[in-house]
Amino acid sequence: MTSNSSTQTMQEALRQLESETLTALAALSDVLSLEELRVSVLGRKGTLTQILRSLKEVPAEERSAVGSMANGIQDGLNQAIDQKKQSLQASKWQAQITTEALDVTMPGRVRTPGVLHPLTLVTEEICDIFRLMGFHVIDDTLCPEVETDYYNFEALNFPADHPARDMQDTFYTHVGPEVLLRSQTSNAQIRHMEAHQPPVQVVVSGRVYRNEEVSSRKNVLFHQLEGLWVDENVSMADLKGVLHRFVALFFGEERPTRFRSSYFPFTEPSAEMDVQCILCTGAGCRTCGHHGWLEILGAGMVDPNVLQGVKIDPEKYVGFAFGVGIERMAMLKYGIDNIRAFYTNDQRFLTQFRGLS
Repeated sequence: MTSNSSTQTMQEALRQLESETLTALAALSDVLSLEELRVSVLGRKGTLTQILRSLKEVPAEERSAVGSMANGIQDGLNQAIDQKKQSLQASKWQAQITTEALDVTMPGRVRTPGVLHPLTLVTEEICDIFRLMGFHVIDDTLCPEVETDYYNFEALNFPADHPARDMQDTFYTHVGPEVLLRSQTSNAQIRHMEAHQPPVQVVVSGRVYRNEEVSSRKNVLFHQLEGLWVDENVSMADLKGVLHRFVALFFGEERPTRFRSSYFPFTEPSAEMDVQCILCTGAGCRTCGHHGWLEILGAGMVDPNVLQGVKIDPEKYVGFAFGVGIERMAMLKYGIDNIRAFYTNDQRFLTQFRGLS
């Protein structure tokens, strides 16, 4: 092949490539196909690159002119591809504007503000009442829900073979030996007294778990608020006075209450406090078990064995403790006859408490 013919052949190949590329470019309708065309023509293994590798066959005196022509075609194709890309993107955006246009005359979507859950409302109100009476509110994160047998039972005067353990059907776990979901917030008593010497006057709220049959009055998960007062010369009269004042501030002075003797391993003497059911008229209802009264808390004087276990001298200090059922308080306050309503996340139920916080 003569030098002139090799030069002409390469120039014709370059012009043909330019023409074919511009024709293909004009027919493209999406950015993905455009990128595929760019790579096939201008990429490292593209057609133009393969032609330029043959530039060594062109005589030296003509190589500069052919190379300049190739560079010009390459720059022109790059510019044409960029323009095509901008055009395709502009068309895509215009299509989106057309198809996704907002009708400003349509009514907007109302975003209803959230409300505090009724159990949160009741817990905060109870804590505020006890703050007024001088109690300090403990952060429940210091008293874990996943607890050991020691803090849930043993330190609270429940020996391993104590029959009172049968009163609480407990959820044990596989986390470790004797690790369980706490069945009462009384573990807070032990953990706080281990770190603080009297005087102690605290309340703490939190979730507790018991393997019970779910009904209108019971659930496997519920909430308690634990109270503890340990000091010199604390008496059962102080306990009754605090609890009666608490009920009066929460329900009103006119709500009838009653104390009943009871039994808890960690208090002696022990009692339960009932509030008259507002959901029945004396004939009874499913909420109160057809008794006309609903238990809201258990209480009593802290057993000396519990104080000794946390290195507090029971000869010098005495105290009382109580555990309030948050769900029961909410049911009585708001006239709710089924404990399961607190856990269904029914917006029709929850929105009734808007404005009560």
